[in-house]
Amino acid sequence: MHTSPTEPPNQAALTLLKQQQPLLDVRAPGEFQLGRLPNSFNAPILSDEERAQVGTTYKQDGHDAAVALGHRLVSGEIREKRVAAWQAYCQANPDALIMCWRGGQRSGLAQQWLGEAGLIREKVPGGFKALRSTCLQVLDTPRKKWWLLSGRTGSAKTVLIQTLPQSVDLEGLANHRGSAFGRRLTPQPTPVTFENALAVDYLNHSFESLIVEDESRTIGRIGLPPAWHAQMQQAPIALVEATLEERIEHIHAEYVQDARLEYAAAGLPETELQTRYEDAVLRINRRLGGMRLTELTHLIQQASSHQCDHRDWIRYLLTEYYDPMYDFQLQRKADRVQFRGSRQDVQAFLLERP
Repeated sequence: MHTSPTEPPNQAALTLLKQQQPLLDVRAPGEFQLGRLPNSFNAPILSDEERAQVGTTYKQDGHDAAVALGHRLVSGEIREKRVAAWQAYCQANPDALIMCWRGGQRSGLAQQWLGEAGLIREKVPGGFKALRSTCLQVLDTPRKKWWLLSGRTGSAKTVLIQTLPQSVDLEGLANHRGSAFGRRLTPQPTPVTFENALAVDYLNHSFESLIVEDESRTIGRIGLPPAWHAQMQQAPIALVEATLEERIEHIHAEYVQDARLEYAAAGLPETELQTRYEDAVLRINRRLGGMRLTELTHLIQQASSHQCDHRDWIRYLLTEYYDPMYDFQLQRKADRVQFRGSRQDVQAFLLERP
């Protein structure tokens, strides 16, 4: 969680984020992995190890000694290779800007070395820190007419979200389907990277209405910004209604059929899918209870060994776990439901929102 910045938004940073100008990020790989901006490319001026050495020297011997060490570490062939990587990126992206953590020494040095190689590029004022601060300010003030898209598990809400131009696909940005079974093969972004991408999406959202899918406070291990979660707790709801059989078929297509293709493309055996399902069951075991946990695990094992259909455990999971939980939650927000109907009806209703 972050605290709300109090200074006014940086207009230059807002413009840069909205335009998604290419960014040559010369921070160390470890910094980049902790949090990045969309449309950025990491070509560090210092490796993680080199940065650690320079930092230690700075603490022990001061600024000048640290700078001198940095120049010794990045010299000769090492410097040539790093400048060549910057040149390649800048030539492919003529409007690229150079960025480091605060827009100071590292980006200034990269700017100088590129200039000596014949490429003049501007640097990001204030660096990643300034853009990150602006992203947080954007997320703290989501001023729109909010709509929440809700419905039972398997109602294909995410599919619908992706057809609505006024929407922001939170699960897509978080790289997670939102449930205990929603992990993907590729990892989720870091919280900082997710928040930055969400802020950029919001800055490019040109509608009066903002439609998001009904989510809990977290999507996988990614927490929603507090201001967004607060808005979702009071937004009017458009409710998708689908039969149990329709929902079973949608989940089977996405979590079984599509997953098989995904695992095959990654060179993973189908037996890994059974492990994935059983791990997901264990993540909800406290709320399932011993008897339902045993039965659900048994059905998954039978389906994986072709003794029964995967639809059997999906049906059990919906009727014994997700539907009762959803009905309880819906009772608490029933007064906010302003429209309900089939996916097509809800889509038509939301497309009419300005």
